[in-house]
This record gives sequence, C-alpha cells and structure tokens, in this order.
Amino acid sequence: MKLVKTLTGIATAVALTTGSAVAEDLRWKMPVAFATNLPGLGSPAAWVADNLTTASDGSIEVRVYEPGKLVPPFDILQSVSDGKVSAGYTWIGYDQGKVPAVPLFAAVPFGMKPWAYIGWYYYGGGHEMLQEVYANKGYKVYAQLCGIIGPETAGWYANKIETLEDYKGMKIRFAGLGGKVLERLGASVTMMPGGELYQALEKGTIDATEFSMPAIDQILGFDQIVKYNLFPGWHQQFTAQYMLINKGEWDRATKAQKALVEASCTAATTRGLAEGEYKNGAVLAGFQARGVQADQIPMDVLRQLKAVTDEVLEEEASKDKDFKRAYESQQAFMESYKVWDSRAYLPSDLGEADK
Repeated sequence: MKLVKTLTGIATAVALTTGSAVAEDLRWKMPVAFATNLPGLGSPAAWVADNLTTASDGSIEVRVYEPGKLVPPFDILQSVSDGKVSAGYTWIGYDQGKVPAVPLFAAVPFGMKPWAYIGWYYYGGGHEMLQEVYANKGYKVYAQLCGIIGPETAGWYANKIETLEDYKGMKIRFAGLGGKVLERLGASVTMMPGGELYQALEKGTIDATEFSMPAIDQILGFDQIVKYNLFPGWHQQFTAQYMLINKGEWDRATKAQKALVEASCTAATTRGLAEGEYKNGAVLAGFQARGVQADQIPMDVLRQLKAVTDEVLEEEASKDKDFKRAYESQQAFMESYKVWDSRAYLPSDLGEADK
C-alpha cells in the first residue's frame, strides 16, 4: 500500500501544479478481456478504474465492461483504435495475427521472469518500442503496461504428458507464441476466451487447455474435468496485461491526467503480481488435496521444447522487422540479466535434503 500511496501522491502533486482543475473531463468506456473477479489478471482493471476516479477527483472516470458486454474480448484492439471505445484492457498477445511483434510484450516462451520483464519494459526501452510496434501497423492506440502475473501452468490434461509425441494430434487451447510451438509438434491449437473453456473441455471440443495460474484456473473449474496439471509454465513465465487507449483520447489528456494513468497502471502492475504470488501456493495445495496430479515436465523434455521454441522465435523474427528488433533487445537483456539471476537468488529447494 505504501507504493500505491506514493505513486498516487506523486501523480496528484503533478495534477495540482499543472492546472488540471480546468482540464476537460475524461469519460472512458473500457471493455476488458478478463472477468474482474480473476485475481491478478482481471482485478487490476477494476482497481485502476476506481483509483483513477479517486485520484483525479472525478476528472477521469473509467467505466469497466465485463468480457463480451460491450466488445468481444478479441476485438478490443480494433475497437480502441477505431474510436468505438476510448480504452480497453487486454492481453495483447491475442492480436499476434494482426501485429506479429506484440506477443513479445505479452508472454514469451522460456522468457523472462515477471520482475525481469518489467525491468526491460520500463528501463530497456520496451515501453517506447511497443508504441512504435502499434504505429508501424497502423493502429491508433497508446499502450500502457497495467498488470502482470507470474508463470502460468503448462496446462490441464486428461492424460499424462511424458514426451513431445504426446502432443501430436491433440486438440488444445494454447495462446500466443506457445501455441505456435505446439503446432510445430503436431497439435491442433485453437484460441478461445477463458469463459468458454470449461464447456469446451466438458464437451470434448478440446482435449486440453492452458489458461493461467492456479488461483485463476480454480475459479474456472478445470480441475473438475481433468486431473493432470503440468508444470512449469514454459510458455508464459510472465503474462502482461495492458490498458490500450485510443490515440486521440490520449493526446487530448493533460499531462496531469496522463501522469495519473501511468501511476495507477504502475501500481496495478505491482498489485497484480502480488495478488497472484500470495494466492497460488494455497490454491495449488488445495488442488492436490482434491486429487489433481501436479506433474513436472522432465528436464530433457524441457530442453526439447526450448529447442523448438528457439526455432519458432527465429522464424518469426525473420518475417517481421518489429519482432526482430524487440526479440534481439530482449535477448541482449536476458544475456546480461542471467549473470545476476543465477547468482543472487536462493534455490527454492534449499535445505529440503536435510528433512
């Protein structure tokens, strides 16, 4: 809470010194891709909307529309760019078919840990690069990182996954670049919103699915249908959500109003990560108590997945200049970061051999 108060205080101070009392009020409709009851994934959108109204003393009001109530989840980018709505809150990886580079800003297989990603995003030029990525493809949006969570699970399955051959012919919901990896392995990959996945699993429309972290998957009820939950989430070590704002709306906002949006989204990013980290352990333990088998992917299989992932990423980089630029920037950062990452953090299994 101290961080939230500090960020809000800074932004409010900016507002007081830039004359926002005479600024034009902003009234934004904001459809969201995720239900706001989903911790860390959807909850930041509702928090930001409330915080902006309070911190701006009513100068900014954002009305949140739950998934599908105003705009279909996969249509948010186009709707914001066209000015049909002023803003939207989404996982931008859904738009990889329109903007090939955006998955690198959403979730990268074998990519960065969430705190490393925000380091690159805020200090390594990621934020500025993302604006250019959208502009280069003709989209009139301003994108602000506004939420992040830690690793997803590697999916929910009816049967064990022991080799890469097990994916061949499987009908699976898998998002982003990870989906391209599984397609390379012979899986039939489909995309559908989270609210449709329980029924799709139940009816056999899909054989398996990934969606998010345990605290979210529990709400969606996957454990009621299938009992094998795979780890680690190699395809999404971080999952980043963004507030997309119509460029015209963003340009007419005052410096004070922009500062409030940036401060609120930065605070929401911290809160979203914190919420997931706080809840996931207890939820995962509860899954296991109800008969869910949490399987670890063997190291040799992970290495094979990594090799296929590298092929897919290199291929994508060869097809799109923005993808190549962002990918190379992230790779350079990860190369320097691993020196710190490999030495600074305690191993999670420290002392277990003595028990």
